[in-house]
Amino acid sequence: MSSPTHDLMRFVAALGYEDVPERVVARCEDLYLDWFGSALAGKRYSPIPVFENYAKKMGPKQGTSEILTNRKTSSPWFAAFVNGAASHVVEQDDLHNSSVLHPGTVVFSALLAAAQDLKSSGREFIVAAVAGYEAGIRIGEFLGRSHYTVFHTTGTVGTLAAAVAVGKLMRFNQAQLVNLLGSAGTQASGLWEFLRDAADSKQLHTAKAAADGLLAAYMTADGLTGAQQILEGPQGMAAGMSSDANAARLNDMLGSRWALEETSFKFHASCRHTHPAADALLKVIREYGLTADDIVAVTAYVHQAAIDVLGMVGVPETVHQAKFSMGTVLGLIAVHGRAGLTEFQDKALQDPKVSNFRNKVRMTLDTSIDSAYPRKWLGRVEVTTSSGDQFEGLVNDPKGDPGNTLDRSELDEKFHRLVAFSGAATESEAARIIRRVWSLRDAENVGLYFNSEELPDLF
Repeated sequence: MSSPTHDLMRFVAALGYEDVPERVVARCEDLYLDWFGSALAGKRYSPIPVFENYAKKMGPKQGTSEILTNRKTSSPWFAAFVNGAASHVVEQDDLHNSSVLHPGTVVFSALLAAAQDLKSSGREFIVAAVAGYEAGIRIGEFLGRSHYTVFHTTGTVGTLAAAVAVGKLMRFNQAQLVNLLGSAGTQASGLWEFLRDAADSKQLHTAKAAADGLLAAYMTADGLTGAQQILEGPQGMAAGMSSDANAARLNDMLGSRWALEETSFKFHASCRHTHPAADALLKVIREYGLTADDIVAVTAYVHQAAIDVLGMVGVPETVHQAKFSMGTVLGLIAVHGRAGLTEFQDKALQDPKVSNFRNKVRMTLDTSIDSAYPRKWLGRVEVTTSSGDQFEGLVNDPKGDPGNTLDRSELDEKFHRLVAFSGAATESEAARIIRRVWSLRDAENVGLYFNSEELPDLF
């Protein structure tokens, strides 16, 4: 059968380490470190203990794969499940712009669990991660903007991205990969309605996406079959979940365009839709020497998806919901100079100055910004001061985007900051993990990180 889906799976099946450019290998290691830090930052952070408790109740007492937040071992499925939740909860995991997908939280959560179970090498791990990113990003682009209006793409498409990564690790051929997609796609789910109620479903989405993608791969290895046209079929994902799907995006420039290296790191600890405006406001404040008290109004000009997602949050009730409040994020920037993990934890809901600033912020649709989205996430704010002055801030590449990326020294600093926030590792442990990740390509066995003599159990 010939179709864009089959073209994509043919590419994945044939992909070898020697086919991946050096810059993509290095970027993959960087993204893996970024995911690892995000997972460790989720330790003790609500609702992650609920996920850990479920794994304790329902999973084995020990297993081949690590739950990073509590340093326990379990089955691959439960390790992927908890790590998938933990790596998405503090809103510091990576994002790919045009697919609006957080690939790392699903791909690496599933992949590490499987690699530890299968005793895979670092190079096998890297190729599998690249496969998961390349497939997942293209599937997200295929489903289009309409999909994201109702569905949390990382929950839906993430299931397929995780499945492809683990399937590649298992050296599936094209036919197995197509079956794999069918079994992953029929499980894909994740609805945005949770955000209106400050519910915890976002972490359930990524937990299930990582674990169920892994499930699809392990069962396909034993002969389970799946729909052959789960993406483009008349009763497939596009038919039920999209009104603007474009199958040409599935096999777009395979082997020449490496979508993994288009993935952005997150600088602010908030929903990615807030970042362009946050950077634009920070630019105005620094350029004109303003304080929060000088500002009487901020208009954030945004794309429609930002209004769809952030518009559901009025007065945030939880720290996590505050990360989806444009006014709260800009309030932290104006009052405290940054919107990091500590600021959200200690200031977002407690500081009356931040709450007061939130009331000064409004979002307005900008058609030029909307037309550039999702390929580009542009930032534009208009700031009015108490003296009547108006200043405009423009940002083309928010901090962390490929055009304004984090280098390895900044990723090193971010990793230490993430683990210090949760207390999930000591500074020396963090340094050892960084060294292991940045030499991943040379590892004969990805192995365990905390259940070894090198990194003793501190808890």
